[in-house]
Amino acid sequence: MKILIVEDERILSDTIKQCICKKFDTEQAFDGYEAYMLAKENIYDAIVLDLMLPEMSGYDVLLKLRNDKVFTPVLILTAKDNIGDKVKGFKYGADDYLVKPFEREELLVRLEALIRRANGSYKEDFVEFEGLKLNLKNRIATINGEEVVLQGKQFDILEYLINSKGVIITKEQIFDKIWGFDSETTTNVVEVYASGLRKTLKKYGYDKHIKTIRGVGYMIV
Repeated sequence: MKILIVEDERILSDTIKQCICKKFDTEQAFDGYEAYMLAKENIYDAIVLDLMLPEMSGYDVLLKLRNDKVFTPVLILTAKDNIGDKVKGFKYGADDYLVKPFEREELLVRLEALIRRANGSYKEDFVEFEGLKLNLKNRIATINGEEVVLQGKQFDILEYLINSKGVIITKEQIFDKIWGFDSETTTNVVEVYASGLRKTLKKYGYDKHIKTIRGVGYMIV
């Protein structure tokens, strides 16, 4: 699971990262414009969003994302604690609202709840599709109870596709989410791993569920 932390105070941003990095992969943005440019790629499982940001306010970031049909769950984390600010945040499309200072445990459970709700899954640490089950805690995949050995990033690609079932995911989205914007490799690596994943699943007859949309990306159906 990948979280975007949007907070202009770098020490606080790093503190938030330390609070959640054992559970989630994290990326950081330090102003509203940078946050919007990253978040509009729609590769995050949730966004932790401050409201008082340079370049573009958190409200504006949230409104632009929702207008762009990006519905990544957003947890507003801010010092603004009056009811008017909370109402405005929810009206602009926030999914949850937490006031600073915050407790680490509460931030974690709120993020986990947001992601489970967005994925339609309330069985913690598992995702499933047509008899295929991924245990996210120990990274073991099974098909109808039989363990399937997945190599490296194959597990992560499959998890991303299952969580986005029925939706076309571009190669660029997969690359940015799994390898990261700062990776020194290229998007061609996505094709290599997707091909390997399909070969692994073929022996179980599950390769038919992964569709290649030529020139665009992949989807699981």
